[in-house]
Formats: sequence, structure tokens, C-alpha cells
Amino acid sequence: MSTLDDTLAAIEAGPKGPKIGAFFDFDGTLIDGYSALAYFQDRLRRGEIGVRELVETIQLMRRGQLSEDEFRDVIADVMASWSGRSEAEVGAMWQRLYQQKIAKLQFPEGWKLVQAHRRQGHTVAIASSATPFQIEPLAKEYGVEHILASRPRTRDGKITGGLLGKPLWGSGKAAAVRAFAQTHGIALERSYGYANGNEDIDFLGTVGKPTAVQPGDKLLETAKSCGWPVLRFEARRRASAGAIARTMAAYTAMGGTFLSGIGYAKATGENRRAVDFITSVSADTTMTILGVNVEVQGTEHLWAHRPGVFIINHQSKFDMFLMGYLARRGLTAVAKKEAEEAFGFGPFLKMADVAFIDRSNTAKALQAMQPAVDRLKRGLCVCIAPEGTRSYSPRLGPFKKGAFHLAQQAGVPVVPIVIRNAGEIMGRNDQVMRSGTCQVAVLPPIDVSGWGRKDMTAKVEEVHQLYLDTLNNWPQGKSS
Repeated sequence: MSTLDDTLAAIEAGPKGPKIGAFFDFDGTLIDGYSALAYFQDRLRRGEIGVRELVETIQLMRRGQLSEDEFRDVIADVMASWSGRSEAEVGAMWQRLYQQKIAKLQFPEGWKLVQAHRRQGHTVAIASSATPFQIEPLAKEYGVEHILASRPRTRDGKITGGLLGKPLWGSGKAAAVRAFAQTHGIALERSYGYANGNEDIDFLGTVGKPTAVQPGDKLLETAKSCGWPVLRFEARRRASAGAIARTMAAYTAMGGTFLSGIGYAKATGENRRAVDFITSVSADTTMTILGVNVEVQGTEHLWAHRPGVFIINHQSKFDMFLMGYLARRGLTAVAKKEAEEAFGFGPFLKMADVAFIDRSNTAKALQAMQPAVDRLKRGLCVCIAPEGTRSYSPRLGPFKKGAFHLAQQAGVPVVPIVIRNAGEIMGRNDQVMRSGTCQVAVLPPIDVSGWGRKDMTAKVEEVHQLYLDTLNNWPQGKSS
């Protein structure tokens, strides 16, 4: 069995350019399980299907041995249920399902593979028996331009029912990949393919560098006999019992630390010392209980430039624990207004002098920044995520200007903190934290005092590019 690191290294050492293709299956390869399950569960919740139909559908999907005719019948039924609906309406439904259900099923390993091929300039495509509506939200998030999918018949922007051509199942997917390669001048014998299903053997056989991902029994046998690499990813559908137990233990320990800090604050009136105690002790305890190893480069920049505005790329609630672990003391933050009422965390955030911003009202947001300026002038560091919200993948979103205006008003530098792998510990919508390694690069501070109004946009974009460059070419220096 191959390792992900070996596979990524081989891609990096291999040929570059758009004549090389990288074709990814979707269900079971880029996400853990079946996207269609989220759709049928949503229909059940809305009373559009019964429990029996849902159970039969799940059993059918899990069989994994459908013939091409059987699969055509299954997907034709789905297309028929969308008849009369606009493509925009169905697309919006799948965008909602992606954000609510499917995004948390994404394999972090799949993201890394896709981005490795993109960095090589390869032509990346998702080839799936699913519909394009299911795939488009993830493809957009991952920066994948090409989608080969089972397409419904449409007229004037509305779905009419039935399939357009052959579904991309079995030989249908293999044929679609060959046709796409011919149209785009791709050398299949030098190209890559990734898939998990037994029905994908024909598809993987079309490329010169196939990889079986989470393979079914028949695919595994074929991979062994043909010498194809095999990759296995950590499950995302459900956390292990150990991860659940460790998360509960971490929250319990955190609660005990919080109560101790509250008691100290009430007894002494020293809220800041209590907050620093809670921040450092709960962060250390959390990392130990969870089995999270934090590798930090540039630690000196966390201490040599205080007070400062610490900016981070934000992926999940785990980032809060991570920043406590890194900053140790003298830290507050800017957060969205909703976090003020977060169960368990709200009281601590208020105690820590967090500035809450109502992002729906620009005027209020600007007013809310003033307390953060005051805290910086008192010597506290302020943490803020310039993306403004958590992304649904490790993709770095555009940066807003608020953090940089804040630093200017307070007369302090911006300290970039680049985080990777945090989403593997805890995804955007996850409630459970996993063990693993989180890597952090603290970059030299940025003096924003000379930035004028005219060049602010360009300067912020330069910082954004600095993050992209760091994430794509991770520094190899010694970590602490």
C-alpha cells in the first residue's frame, strides 16, 4: 500500500503541463461515502419519501455491484423526480446540501492530491457517475474546472427528465475520459486516475498512472495484479469512538479549567490573569488529551512584536484552541456577533474582552473595532481572521481589510500566522476533534503604518499571496 506522502512526492517529481490529465472519481474518492445519501435524507426530512424507500436506496448504493443497466435505471428515477425544475433551482439545492452535509465528508487527502496536480499545471477533472449539480460546489471550492458527469436532459434551462447520453458508470466513464482526453489533447498514457469503486476498473485502465483509493474488493484484486498503487484515507463520515472520547475528555478538562479561572477572577478581581490561565492551561490540556502535535516555525515572531494584530487563516473552532496554545497570554480577538451567545464559550469570550462584530451592519462593525483598538493600546494582542468566515475546505478565501485598518489605528504591526492541517483535526461543521499534526508558520511582522487608502487593496492582496505561497511551498526550517 502506498502512502500519501510518496504519492505527492511522485506527482511533484513527475511531468508538468496541461497535456497531463488528473481524473478523480467523486463519491468514495474525494468524499467519504455517497453524496446522494444527503439528498435522500433531505427528502425524508421534508416528507418527500418514506423510510422504506430511503432504506432500499441505501442498500442499493452499498451493494456497489450495480450493472450499467441497473445504474441507468436508478439515476433515471432521480432525473425524473427533478423534471420541471430549473437547473438553477436544483443547483441551489445541491449547494445547500454541500454546505450542510457533504463538505464535512471531504477527504483532506483528496484535497492535497488535487492541489498537487494543479500546482503541476495538469488538467484536472472530476469524472463521476453523479450529476454535475452534486459535483459543482466541491469542484468550485477545489478550483477544478472540468466535470465529466451523468447529465440530465434539459430544455430552456429546465430539466425534462431522462439522461443525456450514457451515464458515466463502468464503461461509460472510461469512454467519457477518453473522449475528453482526445478533445483536450491529453496524453492518457502519462496521466493520472483516482477511484474507489469496482465499476471504476475500466476508467482506471484508461490512464497510465492509476491509483485505487479506498478500493472495493474487486478493484483491490485488480490493483494488486496490475501493480497499481493503493491509498487509504481516514474516515470522515463518523469519528472513531476514541476521537469522541478524547473530545469529551478535552471539553471536560476545559470546563474544569474555566471554572477554576472564574473562581480566581471572582476572588481576586484579576480577570486578565484568569483569562491567561484559562487560555494556556486549557490549550495545553486539549492538545495533550487529543493527541495533537503542533509544529511551529517562527515562534520568535509571536513574542518579539507585542502588541500586534495576529491574523490567521480560519478553518474551524479548533483554531481558537490553537491560538491559545500559541499566544499563551495577553490575547483577545475580534469575532462575529453570533459567537457571543455560543454555548460554553460565550461567557469566556466576553471575559476575554473579545470585540463582537455585527457583520450585517457596516456602521456597527466599524464602531465595534474601537474597543479592539483600545485593547491593543493597553498592550493586548488581537487575533482576527481576515477571510471573515471559515471556508468549506483548506482553500484560502479573499482577505478583508478590517484587520489591517485595525493595526493602523492602533499603531501596531500585523503578524501573519499561517496554519495548515487544522481542518484535518476539526472540520468547519465538525463537533469532534481528531488526533494528528497541525503545522504553523509565524511570519515576520508587517508594518502597515505607511499604507495609504489608494494602495490598501493591493497591499492586502500581497499579504493574501504571501499566505498562498507559504501554504503551497511550506518552509522546511526547524519546528519547535
